[in-house]
Amino acid sequence: MATPAEIERQVQFERDAIRQGVEKLHKNTKDLEAKSYASASVYGCSSIQSALPLITKRIENTRTKITKGAAGVAFKEIRQYLEPIEPGAAAAIALKLTFDKVFSQHDDGNLLVNVTDAIGSAVEQEAQMQYYEREYPGLLNTIKKNYWHNTTGTHQKFVVVRTMMNRFDDVKQWSHWDRPARVKLGTWLLECIMEETGWFQPHIVRNGRKTDNIIIPTPEFAAVKDQLLANAELFSPIAYPMIIEPNNWTNERQGGYLLNEVMRGHDMVRRGIVGRIQGEIPVDFLNKIQKVALTLNTFTVMVADQLMEKGISVGKFIPVVEVPKPPKPFDIATNKDSRKQYRRECAEVMNKNAGAFKRSCRTRMTMQAVDLFRNEEKFYLPWSFDYRGRAYPIPAFLTPQDTDFGKSLLKFHEESFMTPYAEDWLAFQVATTYGLGLDKAPMKERLEWVKSNYHLIACVAEDPITYLPNWEGADEPWQFLAACDEYYHCVIKCDRNYTSLPVATDATCSGLQILAGLCRDASTANLVNVLPGERPQDAYKTVAEHAKPHVPESVRDHMDRKVVKRVVMTIPYNAKPHSNRGYIRDALKEKGVEISKEDLTATVNAVRDSMGVIVPGPMAAMSWIESEVAKAIKRGETEIQWVTPSGFVVTQRLMKKLYETVKLQLLGRVEIRVATEDGDKVDLNHHKNATAPNLIHSLDASLLHLSALRFDAPIALIHDSVLCRATDMSSLSEIVRDVYMHLFAEHDYLKSWAEQIGAETDPPMINTLEPESVIESTYFFC
Repeated sequence: MATPAEIERQVQFERDAIRQGVEKLHKNTKDLEAKSYASASVYGCSSIQSALPLITKRIENTRTKITKGAAGVAFKEIRQYLEPIEPGAAAAIALKLTFDKVFSQHDDGNLLVNVTDAIGSAVEQEAQMQYYEREYPGLLNTIKKNYWHNTTGTHQKFVVVRTMMNRFDDVKQWSHWDRPARVKLGTWLLECIMEETGWFQPHIVRNGRKTDNIIIPTPEFAAVKDQLLANAELFSPIAYPMIIEPNNWTNERQGGYLLNEVMRGHDMVRRGIVGRIQGEIPVDFLNKIQKVALTLNTFTVMVADQLMEKGISVGKFIPVVEVPKPPKPFDIATNKDSRKQYRRECAEVMNKNAGAFKRSCRTRMTMQAVDLFRNEEKFYLPWSFDYRGRAYPIPAFLTPQDTDFGKSLLKFHEESFMTPYAEDWLAFQVATTYGLGLDKAPMKERLEWVKSNYHLIACVAEDPITYLPNWEGADEPWQFLAACDEYYHCVIKCDRNYTSLPVATDATCSGLQILAGLCRDASTANLVNVLPGERPQDAYKTVAEHAKPHVPESVRDHMDRKVVKRVVMTIPYNAKPHSNRGYIRDALKEKGVEISKEDLTATVNAVRDSMGVIVPGPMAAMSWIESEVAKAIKRGETEIQWVTPSGFVVTQRLMKKLYETVKLQLLGRVEIRVATEDGDKVDLNHHKNATAPNLIHSLDASLLHLSALRFDAPIALIHDSVLCRATDMSSLSEIVRDVYMHLFAEHDYLKSWAEQIGAETDPPMINTLEPESVIESTYFFC
């Protein structure tokens, strides 16, 4: 129970987070305006998105009038420049440049002639890029591939392409537009924006004898901007862990942060239906996992501090390493070539530093959170559900659902006394995080590897900086580092009698595990370790071996579990052949194998056909689910709703959104939202594709709801993975298996689900699995 002083401290902590969030929001807004990039601000993004359809329609209507000779004299002069550009692309460019220039803090940035010239120049650059795309697509693609990843900013990207294109004699040079033409084009587009939105207006400024025409926002837009920023402030507080236990959630009151009931910044169910009543079990589950106290792992924090100071990257830990500018050449003032070379070198350095700063963003923010909690004895995480019942921590940092580096920073605050049994589970954590094949090996092999690598573990734990090469190549280097430290002190050196390291076990292809239970398919259950066995089964390898004789010869020698893994993992979540193609192509590419389109199609078909043979129950169940959902929507249902075994109410409401997508060479993909909200038509295809994955997610969530409430020790969750102390793993594993058994042995949940959605046919049941046998499974979670 928190004391009044602790509560007051937490309230102040949350107020500080709100203040910091608001300050950060306004600082980011000012920084973007200072860089002439207001289009990327909160108010810029929202405003441009709402104005795009209006400006696009205006340009389209003008084009229609051309054929009738009623487009006007002004448009006749600039139509030759605007015609090659799609109306949506021209509208996006014009709006972006208008916001960038009008709100720029640079002197003369909002001068009328500068705004219109900037719009016209940007349209020309896009037209020039599209010209290269039409005439020299292969060369343009090569230039992008080789140079764009080291270039920041759209203007620099354009300059790089133009410079490289000019070096090829076979490339017909672009015929540049003169400034009067650019200004006329920009003026016409600016007038479209002013007339359609009413957000901007010309204004005359007199400085002595000089008169300038500038563009300023109208009072109407000033009010819009203020409202957009005020709305953004409600969602700007930085979400950190809490220093006292979070408030309990109920169906009537907001939980989590103490001020959440007032701010209403976080709901118990994200993207859920407001007012939907959830069952008692899921709510109790959420409140229980919020009571688990965590603390920083001082060992990994120490190593991170040292590597940050040295500027050394390891895995997802990426500190900022700033490359200094090159020294100025002695003849820079008199030698044109020398100046040009110096500017080029400086630009390369700036690009490298900008890229490094961007890549280090996650690490910098994580270390800021570490600094906040360095001196805290313990802290807590407020959690919430997604609309399927899966639990997510509300903070973005210092959570078990963080990156490998972020996870390594955590320990449970409550320690437990070491036991011989716990030694094996700590060894399991060491071997599993080291990976390189060990994460799929039988338990015995993992334990033997650890015992034969005591020297490696001791070196890493005693002197991690000197022995950095020995651990940075692990599959999960930071969690391996944390595991080595715990194992070394608790087992090898024995100077630590208590353990609090989170040990993680994952479900073996949880989608297939759930589907196997739903349709009671023993062959699939055996493949994904639902049934007991001496060593972990490998569904990916089995599918690869079955498909191998049926794939083209160009692929046959390379066909293994890695090639099919992502396909097998994602098919239970309704992945389609198109995404399967990408997974297999990428896996083969890693092996240095290029595959033709025809062979790729044949390989995808062979793998999917093998899935139908190897896991017949899940494939039949997914097909049935898709068919019955389609029938429900065609009957007039606007949403699909079901209650999970734990009592969580899932509401799947998927309405069609109306989008038009414009592809720009320099600005990337721009989505034009025709309707600001969901449309009034149900998205049939989305329902068909989403229901099986969402049913699986809701059931693996339900499994953890029920398991966590029976588990009497600290626990953390990552979707279908559970984390606890090494001393408690046997108890947790037994509970999870027992809950799975009860879920599918005592109920025909697929039949229950069919009744809930009003299915017209009975679900396909294989009925070869006896769920009671899962109790004996060694590798159900491994």
